[in-house]
Order: sequence, then structure tokens, then C-alpha cells
Amino acid sequence: MIEKDITSEKTTHETFTQEEYMVMKRDLLRPIQQIGTWGKVWIAFLVAVCLCGVYAYYIQETKSKYVTVSLRDYTMWGVYISNFVFFVALSLIGVLMSAVLKLTNFQWYRPLSRIAEVIAVAAIMLAGISIVAAMGRPDRLYYLVTHGRIQSPIVWDIIVILTYVATSIVLLFIPMIPSMSTCKNHLTNKPKWQMKMYDILSFGWEGTAEQWKILKKSVKILTVLVIPLGVSIHTVTAWLFATTLRSEWDSTNFGAYFVSGAFLLGVAGMVVAVFVIRKAYKLENYLTEMHFDKLGKALVLMSFIYIYFNINEYLVPAYKMSGLHENHLLNLFIGEEAIFYWSVVLFGMLIPASLPLIPSMRKPLPLTIIAVCVVIAAWFKRYLIVIPGLAHPYLPIQDVPDSWRHYSPSLIEMTIVAATFAAMMLIVTLFAKFFPIISVWEVAEGKLEGKDEIINYK
Repeated sequence: MIEKDITSEKTTHETFTQEEYMVMKRDLLRPIQQIGTWGKVWIAFLVAVCLCGVYAYYIQETKSKYVTVSLRDYTMWGVYISNFVFFVALSLIGVLMSAVLKLTNFQWYRPLSRIAEVIAVAAIMLAGISIVAAMGRPDRLYYLVTHGRIQSPIVWDIIVILTYVATSIVLLFIPMIPSMSTCKNHLTNKPKWQMKMYDILSFGWEGTAEQWKILKKSVKILTVLVIPLGVSIHTVTAWLFATTLRSEWDSTNFGAYFVSGAFLLGVAGMVVAVFVIRKAYKLENYLTEMHFDKLGKALVLMSFIYIYFNINEYLVPAYKMSGLHENHLLNLFIGEEAIFYWSVVLFGMLIPASLPLIPSMRKPLPLTIIAVCVVIAAWFKRYLIVIPGLAHPYLPIQDVPDSWRHYSPSLIEMTIVAATFAAMMLIVTLFAKFFPIISVWEVAEGKLEGKDEIINYK
């Protein structure tokens, strides 16, 4: 008999037998049951990179003026803020891949939702760490909370980040309650503390009709709440730039420009994550080619939307070439940043907007290669938003050493940035070692309901 991991009234549906359910549950719990040698090596590598980042941060805090030599009065924001904007953008993966697809009833979201939500939580946490790394003095965060002024955009950012973190964690955890019961009842050879953890986190789940009703109502409310919160967090991040006196950032397009870029990055990040998880845990039966096909089409759509807002952002200033924007635009188009800029346009917009239109490019491997290009280009895009914008203030830079006109990150800065990426991957990896990375009950529910997109896709 299929247990109370799913509502009892659906267990008689002909499209999903008890045997198939048990096989599915065994497959989705397999990553928790065992960890291979390569898995241990991978975790050890990520931990080592994180420890290097911690040591680099210690050096920065004790000898800051010697290790962040390119940060000056003009370029006061460096790769940490680029990294912050990148992670904030990546955190919208949960809004797009989970919340939006749930509310619009696209049933292929089911195996993807938990992956997206874990990445979203990890990304927003690392965005906060990037801000702390950029502050120089971590104690200032305390003063920002205790003495911040509501008129300040940075206070708006703190408010929406904390709210989004809390909501995302709750949205991740509540659908996991039935999974905790599944882990408690079916995992074997696990330490007592781990089994006790599952018991506590399951909150006495028995799978009654009333419990399912409360669970699904809670998830729906949170899903509705997280969408405006997710859009708000990146819009407010855009306002941090737009309210600062730099010619590149003097734009009313910035909010939509940032959000559209975040959605494109979210889809690309999801493609990479699904590919890696699919291969690492042998979940090809659940993360199918159909999902890559759908994600490839979403990548094209998001690319065209992002191209539109990029045209709005650059075409009008380039057409006028007014004094405030001319130096900055020439620097991007034909100057020292031109290679970065046109590479971002090619790999971050044109390629994902065109190649996935070909069906063979929506297969797992080619689409993942395209997605990796988009993710890398997205990071450099945030770099191009931050650094050149600071290097072209309203009052031209003059009477300073030539080194003040340029910025290049130090080894310490790049080590800390690398550690944030390692920390995000470590969070996702450890999550998959303790909890089902794909929701058993959500996938089973989709099959029990006989959704054609899941059952009949070939």
C-alpha cells in the first residue's frame, strides 16, 4: 500500500502503481543513502576553498589597505558588489522556477522546485556575505540596523533581503515536512542524530487529509508572497545604483533591466544545476530531456526580454552621446572594456536567444554549455555595471595618480569571491546529502493526477 506520503484519495489512479511509487522513492532517497569517493573529494575541495576565503578575509580585515589596493575614492565598490548583485539575481531562480510555474500550473516544475528553492536560499545568503566582505568593517552592519534611516536605499535593501531570506527558507521548509516523514520511515543505516533530526522536523506528520489541506494552503500563500518579494529585492538593488550620482546609473530603466537579467540568469543557473544533479545522482528518469526542452525555450524567452531592456538602456544614450555618457559608452563600445562588453553581449544574450531555437540545442549537454556561458557572462555583466560606472563620475577624475583611474581585483578579493561560489555549491551539496533534492510527494502527486505533460511526454 502506498503510504501516507500522498493523499489517500489519489492512490487508486491507474497511471501510478504502488510498485512504481516505491521505485521512485528508492531512487530519490538514494543520494542520502550513500556517498561515493568522488562525493567526499568534492565536499573536501569545496570546504578547502571556503577555508581559503575565510583566511583571505582575515588578511583583509587586518591589512585592508595593503590587499585591496585598487579600491579608491572613485572606485569604492569592487568585485564584492558585482558578486552581491550576481547572487541577488541568482536568488530569483526560486521565484521563476518554483513560484511562477506553480501558480501558472505548469506541472513540469515538480522535480525542479526544491532544487530552485535551495539555490535561491543559498544565493541570497551569499549575497549578504558579499555585502559584509565589501563593508570593510562588519560592525557597520549592526549600526545600519540600529541607526539606519528609512530614506536610505541601503536600508530598503536590508529590509527586503531579510524578508526574502525568511520567506524563502519557510517556502523551502514547509513542503519538506512530508519528506522528513519519508526519510524517517525509509532511510536505513543512518546515525541516530540524523534520524532524530528527521523525527523532529517532520512535526508529527501523518499524511491526514487535514494536514495536506493546511500544507497546500500554506505553500500557496507563500508562493504568492515570494513573487513580489523576489522582484522587489532586485528592483531595490537596482535603485541602489540609480540613486547614486553616476552617469551610467542615471536611468529609470534600471529596475526592469536588473529583474529581466535576473530571470535570464535564473533559467541558465537552473539548467546547469539540473544537469549536474541529474548526472551526479543518476536521476535521468525524473530530470528528463523534457525539462531541458522546456528550460531551453524559457532561456530564449528570457534572453529576448533582456535584450529589449538592454537596447533601452544603451541605445538612447548612444544615440545622443551627451557629455555625461559619452566617455563611459565609448569605453564600453571601443575602449578598454570593449572585449568584456561585446563578449557579454554575444555569450550572455545573442547565443542563448538564438541557439536554443534549434531543437538539438535543447538537449542536456549543448543546452548546459550554453547555460554555463550565460552564467559566466552574467557575472561579468554585473562587473561592467559596477566598475566602469564608478570610473566615470559626473566631475571628471583629475589631479590624482593614474592608478586611481583603473581598478583590478587583488588576489585576496578574488579568493573571497571564489569562496562564496564554493560555499553556495557546498550548501546545495550538503542539502542533497541530508534531504531529498527532489520532492518525492510532489513528483508522485503529479503522476497520480495523471498530468499529460509528465506521464505522456516521450
